[in-house]
Amino acid sequence: MNVWEKAREEYRTAEVPPELAERVQAGIAEGKRRAARNRVWLRSVGAAAACFAVLLLGLNLSPAFASAAGELPVVGGMFRVLTVRSYHDANTDRSLTVNEPALAGGDAFTETINREIRDRVEEETARGEETVREYKEAFLSTGGTEEQWAEHDNRVTVTYEIKSQTDSTVSFVVSAQTSTSVGYQEDTYYNLDIAGDRELTLRDLLGDDWVRLCNESIRKQMADSADPSVYFDASMGGFTTVDESTDFYINAAGNPVVVFPRATVAIGAMGAVEFEIAR
Repeated sequence: MNVWEKAREEYRTAEVPPELAERVQAGIAEGKRRAARNRVWLRSVGAAAACFAVLLLGLNLSPAFASAAGELPVVGGMFRVLTVRSYHDANTDRSLTVNEPALAGGDAFTETINREIRDRVEEETARGEETVREYKEAFLSTGGTEEQWAEHDNRVTVTYEIKSQTDSTVSFVVSAQTSTSVGYQEDTYYNLDIAGDRELTLRDLLGDDWVRLCNESIRKQMADSADPSVYFDASMGGFTTVDESTDFYINAAGNPVVVFPRATVAIGAMGAVEFEIAR
């Protein structure tokens, strides 16, 4: 059973919150009143807005509704990425928050991406849980007490952020963070051409000369920064060149933003370092 079939089953068996039905009916009544007042073309806009409001209400009130929304057709780029699983759990050891995205649609490409995302979320959740367990064992074995341990604010979070979205492309990042005595973060970037059923590359966005364009832009931005000394030079293992494995996302302006993980090209206090490559 794939993710959308599972969503349909959850939707059929889920209890509809009483307040959802009431608010849907209120929205329908309001839509009818507006339809009676407005001209024909405004009625069409009002109906679409009412449907949009009802759908957002369902997404907010019912996880099953949110999952089932993956069966809705994609219109004008809306709902291309949906939250298909969202939950929070806390115990004496840690708090766990998961927001798992998936692409709307049922073709082979979206199924492959969704399977990869699902595996990534499960893997990172398990890794975070294991990190907390190992930290607790080390803490107690070195003289810490259960009472002292209970004062720790350990967190495991797996979530996502949409960076940009058009009618044909979407760019988003799935982030896994574990916070104990030290912090850990793993980001996975997805830059997808939905219409073409493929992943976008820096070459696709910048052309055949993409390596030179990126390298020159990155070196210039480093040199022009307020404090160039925060960046490592080549002898310190700092930036040398981009390649096919270099992470990036597409911003709202349509430009690629190259991302280097924390402490790879600059001091750790800088966090992840980003460079927009203007075209």
